[in-house]
Amino acid sequence: MDKLKNLLDRCLKITSDPLREAERFLSDGQRIVGCMPYFCPEELIHAAGMMPFGMWGAEIRAADSKRYFPSFFCSLLHTTLELGIIGAYKGFSAVMIPILCDSLKCMGANWEAGVSDIPVIPVAHAQNRKITAGIEFTVSQYRKIQKCLEEISGRTVTDDQIAASVRIYNENRAAGRRFLTALKKRPETLSPSERCAAMKCGYFIPVKEHTEILNNLAECLEHSPVTVRKGARIVTTGMVADNFGLLALLESCGVSVADDQVTQESLRYRQDTPATFDPVYGLALRIGETEGCAVLYDPGKKRGEMLINLVKESGANGVLFTSTKFCDPEEYDYVPIKRMLDAEGIQSLLIETDMQTGFSERARTALETFCEILR
Repeated sequence: MDKLKNLLDRCLKITSDPLREAERFLSDGQRIVGCMPYFCPEELIHAAGMMPFGMWGAEIRAADSKRYFPSFFCSLLHTTLELGIIGAYKGFSAVMIPILCDSLKCMGANWEAGVSDIPVIPVAHAQNRKITAGIEFTVSQYRKIQKCLEEISGRTVTDDQIAASVRIYNENRAAGRRFLTALKKRPETLSPSERCAAMKCGYFIPVKEHTEILNNLAECLEHSPVTVRKGARIVTTGMVADNFGLLALLESCGVSVADDQVTQESLRYRQDTPATFDPVYGLALRIGETEGCAVLYDPGKKRGEMLINLVKESGANGVLFTSTKFCDPEEYDYVPIKRMLDAEGIQSLLIETDMQTGFSERARTALETFCEILR
C-alpha cells in the first residue's frame, strides 16, 4: 500500500500544479507544444521530438481574457487564454487549438491577438469523420500540422517516426485500460480525486513516464482485495470532471467513481490508433472510431448506450453529468441522453461547474441530495 500511496501522491502533485512540470521541461531544454482540448494529434508532436502539454484551464478568475471573449463563453477557454495572456505558457514553442465546437473556432484568432509570442497550429477534424472523404480530409489536415511541427522543431518527421510514436501512445492506452479494469473491481480503493489525477497527470508528463505510472497503479490494484460497496457508486460523464470542489464533495459523501465516459479521462484510452500502411491515416481512423464525446458528430447518441452499458457492467447506482457552464455541445447532448437513461430506470444528475467561480452551494445541495437518493 505504500507503493500505491506514493504513486497517487505523485499524480496529485503533478495535477495540483501542472505548470511546474512545464518549467522543469523548459529548463532541461525541452521544446513544448501546448495541446488544447480536444483530440490533438500528440503522436505528431512526439515524433517531432517535442513534448505535448495539456492546456485545460485552471480554477482562477479570468480578467484579461474578457477583452476577447464574452463572459458567457465556457471557463475552460477563458482561463486558458487568461493563463496565456499573463505569461504562464512563456517558452512554449506553439499551441495546438482544435476547432471542434463554436467557441473553439474563435480561440485561435483570440490567442493570436492576446498571446502573440506563441504561434497557433489549428487542428481541424472532419465532422463526418467516419466516411472516406472525412478520413482523407483529417489526414490532409494532420499532414499540414506535421509540416508546421517540422518547421518549429527544425527536423524532418518521417512516417517511421510517426509509427513509432503511435506504438508508444498505444502502449499508454493499453496501460490506461489495464488501470481502469483493475479499478472497476475495487472503486473504493481510490478516492475520486486520486482516480482523476491518475489519468489527468498524463497530459503534463512524458508519455512513457505516464505509462509506467499507470502500469504500476494497475499492478498495485490487481494485488488489492476486491472492495465491498460502502456507499453510492456512480459513472461520470462530460468533457472534464476535475473540479476540486466537486471531487471533494463526492469524497465527503462517500461516493466512489466506478467508471466514466469523460473526454479528459477514459476516452483517452478506450480506442487505440490502428496500425496502417500510413500512420497518419491511422490517426485519422482513430478519430473516426472514437465515440461518446459531445464534440464529435453523434446523430444516434451512442454515448447514451455506452453510459447504460457502463452502469450495468460496473454495478453503479447512477450517472453524474459534469458540464462546464456555457458548454453548448454538452447542453445539447444532455436531454436525449437523459431520456435514454430514464427509460432504463437509471438515476442521473447534471452539475454545472465553472472554473472562475468555484463550486456553488446550489450545486453542493443538488449533489448531496442525489447521493442520498442513490444510497
